[in-house]
Amino acid sequence: MADCYYHKESVAKLGKLFELKPEVMRAFSDFDSKVFTEGALSTKVKELIAVAVAHVTQCPYCIAAHTSRAKKAGASLEELVEAVLVAAALRAGAALAHSCITIEAAEQK
Repeated sequence: MADCYYHKESVAKLGKLFELKPEVMRAFSDFDSKVFTEGALSTKVKELIAVAVAHVTQCPYCIAAHTSRAKKAGASLEELVEAVLVAAALRAGAALAHSCITIEAAEQK
């Protein structure tokens, strides 16, 4: 990954949260684990959704982690790319939908 503000090793700082609020972080970790177990959706599909959402939330740590987890669950590069494109379409669509606010504000007398 290119040199940037988000350094891969910085995610280790999350350990401080576990140190200061272990019960809360344990609850989050348990919830996260349960969400990604097989259910009505396969783990692979859930990880592809996570990749798409990570692109919308723009979290580089989540992008890297969920891409890796999706690959381990059997996702192909083509599936990962499609997930990213779905995220891009939704994000762009939201910008277009919000343009209605601009038009309404501009039309105010």
